[in-house]
Amino acid sequence: MEIKYEYVRKRSEFGRPCSFSDLLAEVTVDIPPDPSLADDFIPQDPVDFTVQEGPVMAVHEVNTERVQVSIQGVNHVEGGWPKHVDPKNSELTTRYREEVEREEVYTRSVQRLGSLVEHCIRQNNTIDIYEEYFEEEEEEEEEEEEERPSAKTINVVRDPNTTKRMATHLSWHPDANRALAVAYCSLDFQDSRKDMSFDSYIWDLEKPYTPELTLKPSSPVVTLEYNSKDWHHVLGGCYNGQIVYWDTRKGGQPMEMTPVEHSHRDPVYGACWLPSRTGTECFSGSTDGQVLWWDIRKMSQPSEKLILDITREDQLKKALGAISLDFAPTMPTKFLVGTEQGIIISCNRDAKTPPEKIAYIFSSHIGAVYSVTRNPFFPKVFLSVGDWTARIWTEELMDSSSIMETKYHTPYLLDAGWSPVKPAVFFTSKSDGTLDIWDFLFHQKEPSLSLKVSNDPLLSLRSQDNGRIIGCGTRLGTVFLLEISPGLCTLRKNEKTLTSTMFEREARREKVLQDKYRERLLREQERARAQPEEQEDPQAVFKQAQEDFFSNIKAERRRRGMEDPEE
Repeated sequence: MEIKYEYVRKRSEFGRPCSFSDLLAEVTVDIPPDPSLADDFIPQDPVDFTVQEGPVMAVHEVNTERVQVSIQGVNHVEGGWPKHVDPKNSELTTRYREEVEREEVYTRSVQRLGSLVEHCIRQNNTIDIYEEYFEEEEEEEEEEEEERPSAKTINVVRDPNTTKRMATHLSWHPDANRALAVAYCSLDFQDSRKDMSFDSYIWDLEKPYTPELTLKPSSPVVTLEYNSKDWHHVLGGCYNGQIVYWDTRKGGQPMEMTPVEHSHRDPVYGACWLPSRTGTECFSGSTDGQVLWWDIRKMSQPSEKLILDITREDQLKKALGAISLDFAPTMPTKFLVGTEQGIIISCNRDAKTPPEKIAYIFSSHIGAVYSVTRNPFFPKVFLSVGDWTARIWTEELMDSSSIMETKYHTPYLLDAGWSPVKPAVFFTSKSDGTLDIWDFLFHQKEPSLSLKVSNDPLLSLRSQDNGRIIGCGTRLGTVFLLEISPGLCTLRKNEKTLTSTMFEREARREKVLQDKYRERLLREQERARAQPEEQEDPQAVFKQAQEDFFSNIKAERRRRGMEDPEE
């Protein structure tokens, strides 16, 4: 309970000077002497005496005759005798002479020592006497002593509504991650449950039981993103295809939204802010096959449009639906789009024509690409998640497969993200409620840590800027905040260099395999051209293969003594 009391005072009364006035002296109290109390006191005479406030100081001055004294070759010309020198006292003179001799000896010793130290410094520049020859062994011992990778749940945020919805997207507040914006939406086809709320929430982590702000859109929000330039602006992509933004200082009602006739035709699965001068530009992607650019100062229509037609005919009927979107501020003109058809499209906004904006195409997964994100340390390397695997790609190899990939899991992989502090660490969430933390620099076949977070599928995840706290959103709208051990969020010595070397090595290996495959195709094509008339009958080829197969089986059985020779 807070107790408040307001002190009210007119502004004109602030700074008023004090008002003094001259008044005659007046007696307030007069106590007459009592003779009966005289026996209790000791008379003093006189009663007046002086008190000095400070000690009395005396000034002593002396004038000496101007003389010149020469001791040990050092001339002293002073307005008086040098210290410790008295021509009448030979003992003081001798003592002063000995002090001067000792100073000269000390000066010569320091000069000699200085030349010796200079020689040692030159030698140290040639031979590093401070080099640690067993540093690697010490690091290995420290790594062995470190605790095993672990994680723990430190907070839980739940959908406050009775009718639960999916936590489809998470976004951390740019100011020290003090708040978390969660987009709540049901992505089930024709989900018409009663009393389903359209609201999404911004949570203060210090008060996880009630939302700090309730966002009230006209349609459920699929994605939410904070503006890193203006922290009070939050961008949202709605289920009906509209783009909306809020100013958190003015409440939960939208500031402005795009008109339905100029918006997307399908749900908006990705929306990102652009690093413009004004901080008001953004773009969005949807499964209707379009990428639209907007300016929140004028949202009546998009400022630019791109149709995701990989045939480069710019036809909407041939476009691929965008289900994930990634934009890195380090590459302001490029962005990645993950499609429903399992293809990743690398786009360049600065291209002259719309077909040229589709720069590269990567055939990545069997099914939808649920997440695609660039490495924060190496922007040309990006991570994708779809079907049962997570794959790592590089834009330096456009026509090849991924340079690295995880094993095939039994449950689906639904989201992924890089660690913002360690270049080889990334996180994946699965449909069985498990969070996997991979460190490809140490383990490539198994995750460094696999944690069962919930019994419900983990649809979304997002890491804080320090890489220590990870938020995971489930199908029932519950958001788990996990804190991982320091070994998984602390950058080690030379880790960035080792990761770069690993990516380059895998890229070279993939390029060699790609070249070998092309050579084999060329040889087969040349062989087919050289023998055009010798086209074999497919039935004859099948029959011959069948005979060879059964003959090999009989020969093997005879060799093992399982069949009679007469047979």
